[in-house]
Amino acid sequence: MYLDRIVHAQKRGEAKGIASICSAHPWVLKTAMQETIGVLLVEATCNQVNQFGGYTGMTPADFIRYVRGIAAENNFPFENIILGGDHLGPNVWQNETTESALLKSEEMIRAYVRAGFTKIHLDCSMKLADDGNGALDVEISAKRAARLAKAAEESVGAEHCSALTLRYVVGTEVPIPGGAHEHEEGVSVTKVEDARQTIEVTREAFYREGLQSAWERVIAVVVQPGVEFGDDFALPYKSDEAKELSRFVESQPMIYEAHSTDYQTRGALKNLVRDHFGILKVGPGLTFAFREAVFALAMIEDELIPKDQRSNLIQVLDDVMVKHPEHWKKYYRGDEAEQSFKRKYSLSDRVRYYWVQPEVRNAFEKLMGNLGRKILPYALLSQFTGKVNLNAEQVIEWKIRDKLKDYQAACEAR
Repeated sequence: MYLDRIVHAQKRGEAKGIASICSAHPWVLKTAMQETIGVLLVEATCNQVNQFGGYTGMTPADFIRYVRGIAAENNFPFENIILGGDHLGPNVWQNETTESALLKSEEMIRAYVRAGFTKIHLDCSMKLADDGNGALDVEISAKRAARLAKAAEESVGAEHCSALTLRYVVGTEVPIPGGAHEHEEGVSVTKVEDARQTIEVTREAFYREGLQSAWERVIAVVVQPGVEFGDDFALPYKSDEAKELSRFVESQPMIYEAHSTDYQTRGALKNLVRDHFGILKVGPGLTFAFREAVFALAMIEDELIPKDQRSNLIQVLDDVMVKHPEHWKKYYRGDEAEQSFKRKYSLSDRVRYYWVQPEVRNAFEKLMGNLGRKILPYALLSQFTGKVNLNAEQVIEWKIRDKLKDYQAACEAR
């Protein structure tokens, strides 16, 4: 399996990695396919895709059909796509009791595996309703992860895969999906002793469940390298602060998986891969790039199209977000003006939940129809994008591609 090759290359001292595209957005996925030569890793997150539909309305089987369709439209070999499940565990059901949340988590894991997902990130780092006060003990988290791994192992053997195709990612110091909820000036790098404990305790939990073979297929552990982002900040990777952590994993049969890498520079991403963070997660940063491109096009539209014929996409989008605040209200703090700014421009990009809304989708289609396929005026492209000689579709693809190139450059072995 290709992910094994990443691990083996890292163990040979090669700075080889792979970007994990954690997005269901069609423009993100198609641009990633257009830019990828070889293997593409695409992941769905538990709150995005689950047995109840998630916020996309897709089950795991639906998501695979969806990705397969985009691949066919873009002549990308579907067999070159690795499908992963991100944060698979009780995150969606944190307000429920342990047994209720884990039963639903097991059902979700089975649905992912039976659909054909092969990279499984087991995330049981969150507390549940009956866990009591204090931090969740690492042994409890490990026990729950092993229970979910067992559900995964018992779900294979059908038409899509055997147990030997499954690869696992574990770890307890897992950043919050989608970025931090508060402004942070810094985060603590995982201590070597904590990383060692996580690996040892999780291995023991797997063994108690009779999952020795599954443990051999654990390819990565999630730790905190000191990287995070939120509404208005992105903490840069500082290699010198993670050097002990980097050295430690050289003695382990696995590598690290880095979350929340979305707004790191190309140089920082390269350093992460060199320091054995061989799997780089990116999601909101790509939909943020899509939003930047669409807003630029909307501003160009204002200069070209009569007022009564415009899409008014930016206003339509904000109106829908205000009308349906469930995806942003508890994340964006501040007064009305601050929340209005964050709805549009937050690095957390809660906007990504709203592109599927009918009013927003219609406004986007009207925008693209108004601008057409012709090359947009030089002066307006230069003003609003800094590029020239592009049509509307090319503006969006360029913006997403520009972000993806940072990951491609970082993940190439050298």
